[in-house]
Amino acid sequence: MMGGRHTTVTAIRRKDGTLEYYEVRKEQKPLINALKKIPFVRGIVGILDSSILGTKHLNFASEKYDVDPADDTDHIEDTVEEKGKWAMILGVSVLAVLSFLFGKFILTLVPTFLAEALTFIFPGYVAQILLEGFFKLLLIFGYIYFISLTPMVKRLFQYHGAEHKVINTFENDQLLTVENVKKNSRLHYRCGSSFILFTAVISIFLYFLVPIHPLWLRVVSRILLIPVDLGIAYEVLQGTNKLRGIPVLRWLGYPGLWLQLLTTKEPDAEQIEVAIAAFNEMKDRENGYIKEKHSVIS
Repeated sequence: MMGGRHTTVTAIRRKDGTLEYYEVRKEQKPLINALKKIPFVRGIVGILDSSILGTKHLNFASEKYDVDPADDTDHIEDTVEEKGKWAMILGVSVLAVLSFLFGKFILTLVPTFLAEALTFIFPGYVAQILLEGFFKLLLIFGYIYFISLTPMVKRLFQYHGAEHKVINTFENDQLLTVENVKKNSRLHYRCGSSFILFTAVISIFLYFLVPIHPLWLRVVSRILLIPVDLGIAYEVLQGTNKLRGIPVLRWLGYPGLWLQLLTTKEPDAEQIEVAIAAFNEMKDRENGYIKEKHSVIS
């Protein structure tokens, strides 16, 4: 999946070798756009919006995966209309948000209860918070590592790596060919994987600002700090991206890049071709929307 200012495009390779595209155009939502301009608020809005958008593209890919094009008589838009366009959109949006929140609650509360269970060994305030942070990082790394061992997720991570390689090739002003893309890194500063790690690390510092006893207060404070954590992590991610050109400060983004060693895998030539196709299709549609906008204004 490749995203621009006006649209997002996913490319998939069908069983017969042909490429098919799915587009979700970015709608102009005054309230959402206004919120995305507010520091610390824009991160929360952005991650929820991205979750909804990503779920739509994944639904498309899962519907088309391993289906013979000869048996695929209905286009994705037809399916949406049959099931009820707004009901489908609402269902996908709710599912995406709930899935994100559920995952965030698990990563927040499980470490809390694990650390609390070891209070008799590590009773100190600092020790408890550091232990909680350790369990959170362990849970993140462990979960990503074990799911990456499954063939389907491994393939997904290869496509993730292909996306990064194509973007890095483009940003390095190189021609988008398979050979050029292969030479570029599969790691990228703006990746959501870095955002996940930043939320875990930043939460440790936030926990020093609230009490750990009694347990109910500890749990409630962790939940209330989730939006604060997300907002700060987004700003840190944006900051590390802006500082990556400064030799002394670019190391601030390295921890997020290291996590991408798990969330991305080296793609093969066919996967790179799909990523290039998605990027080119996105650029073509972006240019089309820009010309259309200018013609309307003129």
